[in-house]
Order: sequence, then C-alpha cells, then structure tokens
Amino acid sequence: MKQLLKIVCLLLPFSMMGQAYTDYVGAGHSKGFTITASHSLPNASAENTVNGKGMDSKYFSASRFLQHATMGPSESMIEALLATDNDFESWIDNEYTKPATYLQPEMELIWDEIVAYYVSQGYDPEDLFGPYKLHFDYAYWQILMTNDDHLRHKIANALSQILVISSNSDLSGWADALTGYYDLLLEHSFGNYRDLLEDVTLSIQMGYYLSHLNNAKENPEANTSPDENYAREIMQLFTIGLYELNPDGTRVLDGSGDPIPTYDQNDIQEFAKVFTGLGVGELINPNEWPYQPFFGLNLWAAVKDVPMVMYEDFHETTEKTLLNGTVLPANQPGMTDINDAIDNLFNHPNVGPFIGKLLIKRLVKSNPTPEYVNRVTNAFNDNGSGVRGDMQAVIKAILLDEEARSGEAMLALDAGRAKEPMQKVTAYARVMPLITPYNRYWNQGYDLFNNTGQHILSAPTVFNFYLPDFQPIGGIADNNLTAPEFKLHNTSNAISTVNQYWWMANFWDGHFFSTWDDGDLQSEVRVDIDAFMPLVNEPELLVNRLDKLLTFGQLSDQTRDNILPILHDTYWTWNDNWEVERIRAAIYYILVSPDYNVMK
Repeated sequence: MKQLLKIVCLLLPFSMMGQAYTDYVGAGHSKGFTITASHSLPNASAENTVNGKGMDSKYFSASRFLQHATMGPSESMIEALLATDNDFESWIDNEYTKPATYLQPEMELIWDEIVAYYVSQGYDPEDLFGPYKLHFDYAYWQILMTNDDHLRHKIANALSQILVISSNSDLSGWADALTGYYDLLLEHSFGNYRDLLEDVTLSIQMGYYLSHLNNAKENPEANTSPDENYAREIMQLFTIGLYELNPDGTRVLDGSGDPIPTYDQNDIQEFAKVFTGLGVGELINPNEWPYQPFFGLNLWAAVKDVPMVMYEDFHETTEKTLLNGTVLPANQPGMTDINDAIDNLFNHPNVGPFIGKLLIKRLVKSNPTPEYVNRVTNAFNDNGSGVRGDMQAVIKAILLDEEARSGEAMLALDAGRAKEPMQKVTAYARVMPLITPYNRYWNQGYDLFNNTGQHILSAPTVFNFYLPDFQPIGGIADNNLTAPEFKLHNTSNAISTVNQYWWMANFWDGHFFSTWDDGDLQSEVRVDIDAFMPLVNEPELLVNRLDKLLTFGQLSDQTRDNILPILHDTYWTWNDNWEVERIRAAIYYILVSPDYNVMK
C-alpha cells in the first residue's frame, strides 16, 4: 500500500546554522519528526515507517536458522531464539543436552490404544494385523508435532537419506523394524559417525534391506560366494563414494585429468567376505519354535530392533585385503574383521568431504562452495580435541558457517536449496495455528507419499529419493549446479504436489494430517482459520502475516503482486463465506509460490 508521507525536513535550518546533520533517519532514529499519512491500516500507522517497529531482520535471521536446524520452527521457537539475541551456537549446545524422543515407545502406545479399541468392539486381538508401517507413520507424526529435541530429529531425517532403509520393501509389515531403525539414527545423531556405521552395519533392518542378514561364506560345493550388496553400498553411499576426493569435495585427478575410483570389483569382493556370518540376534517368542536363534532364520521370527550377532561357522575366515593395502589376517573372529573393516573405511580421507557435503545438501544448500565443504571436512577430521567423526562438531560447522548464516551469501544465485516435500509439509504443520480436539497427530503417509514422492523411510531404493548430484535440465544444469530435490518435481508430482497444497489450505480447514481413522480413535487436526480473521479485510496485512509465518520475510514483490489482486477479488455480498475463502486462498498461493518452495 502506497502511503503519502508528510515529513518535516530539518536539513535547511541545520544548514543555516552551519551544522551538518550526521545521523540517519529510520530504524528508531525518529526524534523530532512527526509522520502522518493519508491512510493508515490497523497496527500500521505512518510513524512505524521510521520508528523501527517494522524491522524484523533479527526475526527473519532466527527463522532462517531454524529452517536449517529443524523440521520447521514454530513461532514460539523463533521468539525464544530471539530472546537470546540469536545466539545460534548456544541454541545448538542446548539441543545437544536434550534427551531423545524415541518413536518405538510412542508406536507401542498407539498400537495398544488401537488394539484396546477393537477389543472393546468385540474383536479378537489375535486377528488384528500390526503394528505395521501405518503405525510407524502415526508415531512419527505424533512425535514430530510434540517433541522438544528438534535438531536431533532434523539430523536423523538427514541421516535417513544417506544410510537408507525403506518401507518400500517387506519391512513395511513391521512397524517395530522401522521405528527401531529411526531410533538408531536418533541415538547416533549427536555421537560419532564411526559408531553409527557399526550399529547400522549390525542392524537387522539394514541386514534385511541390503541382504547381509544370513550372508554366508563361500561354499565351492554349492557354487556360492558371499553377497556383495552391503559391501558395495557401505563404500559407495555410506562412507567414501565413487571417486577420490580432495578435502574440499572436488575430485582428485590423475595425470590424464581423469577422476580416480575409490574402489573396484575386487575391493567389493574382499569386503563382502567381511560381512559374512551375521544372523538373527533374538527371537520374538522363544517359548515357541524355533526356541533359539540360528543362522539362516529370517526376519519374521526376530525381534526387529535387536542387532544381528556373529555365527562364526558361517563367517569367511580367509585373509582379506581392504583399501590402502590393509590386510586382515586369516582366522580372525568375525566381529574383529567387521570392526577392522569399518575402521578401514571410517579413516579413509574421503569420508569427511563425502559425508560432510551430503549433510550440507540435506541441511543448508545444494551447491556449497569448496571452501564450505573444506571447513566441514576439517571439523569431521578433528573436532578440536583430536577426535575424528564427531557429529556435534560437524553439525556446528555446517549450521554456523558464514555460507549458511550471512545475508550476503543468501543472496547469491546458487544459494539455498529446493525444499524437500517432507519439509514443506512439516514446516507448514509446525508453524500454523492448529485445532487438535483429540490431541492426536496420527498421519498415514500414503497420500503424502503418493502426491509428493516422499515420506520418512520410504525411499524407492537405497539411493534415496534423489541422487545428490541431480541436475534438472535447463538453467541449473547449464550453470553446472545441482538441485537434488527437483528429481521429485516431475510431470506427475508437479501436479499432485499442488493438489496436496490445495488439500492443506482448503479441505476441512487444512485437515492434512490424517484421513485414516481407526474406528472412533479420531485424529482430526485443522488449521485455525479464525486466527487470521482480524486481518481478513486487509489483504496486505494478511499476506504480511503469512509471509512471516511461511516464507520468513522472503516473499518477493512479484509474488505479492500476483496474490493481492486475487485476494481483493475474493469477495461477495450474499454471505460471509468470502472471508474464509480469502484466507484459504492466501495460504494456498503462498504455498505454491517459489518463495515457499525454495529455502535460502
């Protein structure tokens, strides 16, 4: 809205007195000035143009940091950070002290509640199938909307896209397998990456997903050899990548200018020998057959979150030659082989730049400079106390780097990243005022996954939802930039994602959490449209409010110019329904805007 300001200029009297006015006007420097306007909006008087009340730069800085560090900040979280004068490092340190909010106990409570309901309706609990993926999804969203350990869950989400298992497998039949694996990532989010590698290697979920559960040593008589699946992926995806890297993430080149592979087929075969002999560690019901675990027993009888154990008779005992000429002697115990192999990979110089760059891409931006990657690599290699792989040091290096925090870096054309679909939805859920009459945030992830192509632990393959170096055709590829999340922006999902936003903004006041109710166990969640009613008559103020909530001050003039005429036209006289429709339209058009869908 254009306001005509009548400002009394004091420069002429000052010059007549031979004095120079060296102060500036605005940002609270308004003493001696009287400001009037031909028109004022509620809570937007003319004097606010210079008294500093409209300056939200610190608010936007806080909200931008929390976009990187959480699955979406609430207003109260932003205000609490502002109260510390945006002391980001202290905020991180405080997050490190918070206990983890695990999914497994929550999932069990949810399943017990569902079983109790059906028993009350006369069902035999033995006839109920579950808990399965649906109940993992319920638990995930319930925790996401009520937890206090925000940074830990953001890091677990990032790790889940690097050390991938997926419900797009038979694991979908066991919620305890999915919650157990996610909780493992939570447990190690602030620990050491080496410990995480070991526990992932031994996790029965990963053993099942990448087929080193019941992986047996070579049997010449049966013409079988060790499964190579996990051996390949722990190198390619979890530690060192395909090519030798410099500390800044750029590739090391040979004398001909070609990249140097980190491993070959022989290395895969040698590591495959290491990951043999692992089997089920604990039975669900030892009072029924098979009474005790044995090698070859499949996942159906196993406790789904208890690590695999070594069955020495099935472990390959021959000598094994690993990377950089490391030799594991023959006849070592199986777990000694595994620990030595993990050490061999963990101490490879590629791990810092490879994993560091992947985490930067998941948390801050798709195209970090080599200097940024190098700084994160240094933190991975040495936390300042001689410790390698300290996740806390790595997280701080990523989130506090000048390339993540400075406003100047934010304005670079290659800054930021496309928000992944999950964070678009979780950020909206966590910041909007909600009505939750049943205090349940149970959300089945099927619709979200079908519409956007993403949901937690639902990647289509071990390569995640998108490759880290994906380049969509056009300006991004032409400038040799990457935008991994755009892999999900295809001709199908581009439309269905917009439909998802329409659902969130319109249907039943944004009832986007759950359309799947277990009997009378309702989980209705709605956006509180009434919270925006005081602004409904002033579209500019309504858009300003939503900009603060959803785009954190980054709503462009072009987007505003596109939205405001639509809101002004959303009006009729025969009833008051236009008020709700105007608010819904404002929310919807911001959700589909580039300003919401790109994180700077």
